[in-house]
Amino acid sequence: MPHFILTGTPGAGKTAILRRLEVRGHAVVEEAATDVIALSQALGDPEPWRGPEFADHVVALQQRRQHAVGRAAPGIVVFDRSPVCTLALSRYSGRPPSRRLLDEVERITADRFYERTVFFVRNQGYVRRTAARRISLDDALIFERIHEQTYRDQGFDLLEVPAGPLLERVTVVERALGTLSERPRP
Repeated sequence: MPHFILTGTPGAGKTAILRRLEVRGHAVVEEAATDVIALSQALGDPEPWRGPEFADHVVALQQRRQHAVGRAAPGIVVFDRSPVCTLALSRYSGRPPSRRLLDEVERITADRFYERTVFFVRNQGYVRRTAARRISLDDALIFERIHEQTYRDQGFDLLEVPAGPLLERVTVVERALGTLSERPRP
């Protein structure tokens, strides 16, 4: 069962692409960090990403979702982010990655849980603030560079999904999914 990663800077439009893929019949897995933030904020922590265990909470949810997908029906699955994104966030925030995060990144790369080609969604030139997304465009662009380099450092190849209208971006992803999923897996 091929597992593909859809990633990019905050506000790049990943969720809109993911929703469209889901509506078109593709299996998708939600981003864990957004859900960890939403729950923490509902429990009274307005900025959970500042906590020392934030990355570990994200990794734990990512692991649960990976396990759940492993029990699902076979087919292509598109994940909104991965533990490599969590490592990039750790680097961006200047926090040393936890042992749990490093172990998980090592596991997913060694096990090849995700396909080596990652859909890297480029920023649209703006960032809409939300309760979970409070990053400026300038900071998002810095994070984008760190994010890209972190994936490359882990041996992934990036397939760029350029800025543009949603349907064009979805077409880029769907065409590549068709081509990439037909390749033999090492």
